Amino acid sequence: MSGTPTGRLNGRTALITGAGSGIGRESALLFAAEGARVVVCERDEAAGRVTVEHVEAQGGQALLALADVSDDAQMRQAVESAVDWTGGLHVLFNNAGIFPARDGSPVETPLDVWQLVIDVNLKGVFLGCKHAIPAMIESGGGSIINTASFVAVMGAATSQIAYTASKGGVLAMTREIAVEYARRGIRANALCPGPVNTPLLEEFLSDPAQRARRLVHIPMGRLAEASEVAQAALYLACPESSYVTGSTFMVDGGITAAYVTPE
Repeated sequence: MSGTPTGRLNGRTALITGAGSGIGRESALLFAAEGARVVVCERDEAAGRVTVEHVEAQGGQALLALADVSDDAQMRQAVESAVDWTGGLHVLFNNAGIFPARDGSPVETPLDVWQLVIDVNLKGVFLGCKHAIPAMIESGGGSIINTASFVAVMGAATSQIAYTASKGGVLAMTREIAVEYARRGIRANALCPGPVNTPLLEEFLSDPAQRARRLVHIPMGRLAEASEVAQAALYLACPESSYVTGSTFMVDGGITAAYVTPE
C-alpha cells in the first residue's frame, strides 16, 4: 500500500483533523498510500502517533500536528507545520467531530454540551478553513472536505440537537466557501456519512433498542465502515473530482433516498 509516483495524490500535502482514529485514521492511511504527505492533526498525542506509525509502516510519509480544532492558535500552527514540512498544502479534510451522550432534545441538552459541540464540530471546521485557505491559494489551489452528516439534510431519528445543528452549519458554510473560492482554484465539498461503525457510535448504540431503531432507517441494513467513508473522501481529494465543488456528498447507505418525497 505504500505511496508511489503514480499515486493519485502524489506530491500533495493533506492535513486531516481527528486522524487518530476512525475515519480520520483510515483516510490518513489511504491518502498516504496514494502518495500524499499526510499531516495527522490530532489532540490525542498517543492516538496521533499510532496513526503516524501506521502510515510510515506502509511506506508513507506523515507528520503529527498536535491541535485542538476549536483553538485558533493551535490550528494556525498546524497549518504552518504542514507548510514548513512540505512547502505547501493541497488537501484539507476537516474530519474531527464529537457526539456527547448528553446531546439530546432542545429542552434537555445542557448549554455547556451545546457549546462544546458547536466549538468542535462547527467552529473547528471554520478554523481549519480560515488558516488553510491562504496556504492552499499559495500552493496553487486544492480541495477542502468538510465532514457534515446525513442529519444536515434531514432530521435525526433520535434527539441530538447540538450535533444536528453543527452539521447543518458545516453544510451551509461549505457551500459558501465553494462559491467564494471556486475561481481561485479551491474546491469545497461536504462529506455526509450515515451512521459509521466507529468507537464513538458503537458506544452510543450499545443499547440494542437504540441500535435497532437506527438500523431500521438504513436501506442497506448496516452501518458504514470507516474505510468506506475514507474512499469517498479520497475521491473528493483527488483530481478525478476536479469539477465537483459545493456538493452535498452523501455516503449514507440510502438513508436520505428512502425519505425523499417525489415531486
